[in-house]
Amino acid sequence: MSSEAKTDQDVRARVRSIIIQVAPNPEGVQAGETRLVEDLGYHSLALLELGFTMEDEFDLPAIDQAQVQHIATVKEVEDLVLELLRASAGDAAYG
Repeated sequence: MSSEAKTDQDVRARVRSIIIQVAPNPEGVQAGETRLVEDLGYHSLALLELGFTMEDEFDLPAIDQAQVQHIATVKEVEDLVLELLRASAGDAAYG
């Protein structure tokens, strides 16, 4: 992500765009509560690819299995990316 500050809305929109681009069934998108597996057809390999794509796109640290095991919806992916971005910004400010 660039050095300019991004709003939560900008980040959510970018995350959603990536999820749709990588989704096995992109026509399944409904809203933030769209389910990754049931609605978009994600399977384990596609979910891994999605995680790697988010790490690369937002310059995130490696996403831990424990951080993602409860994630089932588009909104939950957006929330995790925002959480990791805030944690990275905090680390940079105090590191």
